[in-house]
Amino acid sequence: MKIKILGTNGDKSKQLEKIIRASIIEIGIDAEIKEVRDIDSIMEYPILAPPGLVIDEVLVCSGRIPSKIEVHGFLLTALDRE
Repeated sequence: MKIKILGTNGDKSKQLEKIIRASIIEIGIDAEIKEVRDIDSIMEYPILAPPGLVIDEVLVCSGRIPSKIEVHGFLLTALDRE
C-alpha cells in the first residue's frame, strides 16, 4: 500500500502522519508513506486545502485531519480494493 500526505510539512501534516503511522501499526499492514510537499505535485490531486491523504492514488481526505477511526476505515477500504 502506498500512502501520500499532501502538505507543506506544517503541524497538520505532521499530526496526520502520526495518526497514519499509529493506524498502520494497529491494523498490522505494510505501507509506504511519502510526504508530498511540492505544490505542483499536490495540485495533481483534486485537493482544495491541505493536508491531503492519498491511498493507492485515491484522494480519501483533504482540508482537515481525519480521526484515527476514519483513517482505519480508509486503510481497510484500500485493502479491500487490492
